[in-house]
Amino acid sequence: MSGSSRTPSQPRGARALAGGLAAGALVLGTLLTGSGPALAADAPATVPAAPVSCTGPNAAALCARPGDLLDVTLDQLHPTQPAIGFDQIYYKLGRYSSPKDEQAGDLNKRFDDWCETNGQEEAASALPGARISDPSSFTCTVAVGDETPDTLAQMKTVVVGPGGALYLTDGHHTLTSFLETPDGGPRTHIRLRVTGNLSTLSTAAFWKTMQDNKWVWLRDEKNDPITVDQLPTRLGLASFHDDPYRGLVYLTRDIGYQAPAEAAEFLEFSWGTWLRGRLDLASYDLRDPASYLSAVRTASEAMSATPGDTEITPGLTADQAGRMAAWNDGKKPTGGEFGKLGLPLSDKKPGKLAFALDYRAKVAVPPACTKTLTGAYTGPLVVTSGVTCLDRTRLTGPVVVRAGASLVSRGADITGPVQAVGARTVSLCGTRLTGPLSVVNTTDRLTLSGPGCTANTLNGPVQLVGNPAEAPVPAPAG
Repeated sequence: MSGSSRTPSQPRGARALAGGLAAGALVLGTLLTGSGPALAADAPATVPAAPVSCTGPNAAALCARPGDLLDVTLDQLHPTQPAIGFDQIYYKLGRYSSPKDEQAGDLNKRFDDWCETNGQEEAASALPGARISDPSSFTCTVAVGDETPDTLAQMKTVVVGPGGALYLTDGHHTLTSFLETPDGGPRTHIRLRVTGNLSTLSTAAFWKTMQDNKWVWLRDEKNDPITVDQLPTRLGLASFHDDPYRGLVYLTRDIGYQAPAEAAEFLEFSWGTWLRGRLDLASYDLRDPASYLSAVRTASEAMSATPGDTEITPGLTADQAGRMAAWNDGKKPTGGEFGKLGLPLSDKKPGKLAFALDYRAKVAVPPACTKTLTGAYTGPLVVTSGVTCLDRTRLTGPVVVRAGASLVSRGADITGPVQAVGARTVSLCGTRLTGPLSVVNTTDRLTLSGPGCTANTLNGPVQLVGNPAEAPVPAPAG
C-alpha cells in the first residue's frame, strides 16, 4: 500500500479513473486472449477452442476463452477448496474496519485490494462513504481498458464449468474478505481472468480435468482427502473450515517464502502440508501475540533453511515454491517483514498479526458440537439436548430446538420452518432459510450476524422475542 501523505480525497496517480463496472451486468472482456495458464496436454481434445453453444443468461461465461475477463458477482462463484486460513481473513477484516489507514493519510486497504483484484493496480481516490460494492464511489489508478500484463497478473482466476457455472481457482481469501466486509456482500462485483472453459464437458469429465490441471484442492483442514461433493457451494466464512496451517503460511509471506511470478495453484496449501510434519501448532497459543509470533518465526525459519531442491509436495521444490534463501530477507528479527508483523495495534501501522487477533477476539465462538449433520438430510429435525451443528447441510423439513438444547448452523440450506423456544444457544451464519424463523427466550446467546458471521438469507417471516444479544436481521431476500 502506498505510503504517500496525500489525503483520502486526493488522487493517487495522474490517471485517477473510475472503476467503470456497470452494476448488475455480466461483461465479457477480450484482453490478453489466450494468455491464461496452459491447459493439460490433451486439452484440444477435451476443451474446444470455442463452446458449441453460448446463448442464454450465461452467454458471456459460455463464450469465454482463456485470458478473457468476466465481470461477476461474488454469489456466482463456486469454491474449489474446502478450507481457508481464517486468520488471513481476520487480518483483512480487521484492517478494513480500522481507521489506521485514513489516520496515516491513506485510503483504506480494501479499496487497494479491490482495484488490484480488478486489474486496476491500486486505489486513487474515494468519496466520503465509499463502498467496494459501489465502484462508482471510488477510483483506481488504471482505467478499465488500460490494463497491462502486470496489472492483469494480479487478478484472480476462474474456470467455466458445465452450464456456465464459475469455479474460482484463485482468490478464495480475497473474495471472501470482500463478501464479509460490511460495505461488500454477495452482490459485490469483481472481474476475474478466465483460466479455462470446460463448459461442454460432462460433470465427471469436468472434475477429472480440474484435477489433472491441479485446479482443485481436495484436502480438508486436517489434510484428509475429500470428494468433490464435499466442496462448499458458495463463498463466505460460514462455508469454509479453518485450516490454521494455511493461515500460518500467509503470515510467513516475505519472511520465509515469496510467491513466484508463476506460482503453482494452491501454493500456500502445499507449504502448509509440508509444515504439518515439522511444526505442532497445538503447542502454541494462537490467541497470544508472542506465542503466535514464535510459531511464525519457527515456521518461516524452517522454510528458509530447507534445501532448495527439497520437494515440499510431489513435483514442487522449495525453490519453485518461493523459498527465501535468506530468512527475513537477511534482516534482523526486529526489522524487515518479521519486525513489521509483530507491531501492536497501538502502533501507527500495526502488524498483520495484531489486526488478525483483534478481529478474532470479536468473533462469537459457538459451543462445541455434540452432533454434526452434513450433506443432505430430510427432517423433521428435533434437537432435544446438546449442540446440533449443521455443517453446510442441505436440510428439508421442520427444525425444532427444545429448551436447553442448542443449534449451530454454518453454510446450511434449510427448507422448512425453524423454531426454538428456551434454547440455550441459537447461531445461524451463512444459512439460507426458506421458511419462517422463530426464536423465543434463548438463555445464552442468539447469533444471526456480527463479526465472523456470514450474512444469512432469510426467505420468510422472522420472530425474535426475549433473546439476549439479538442481532439485526436482514430483510427477506428477493
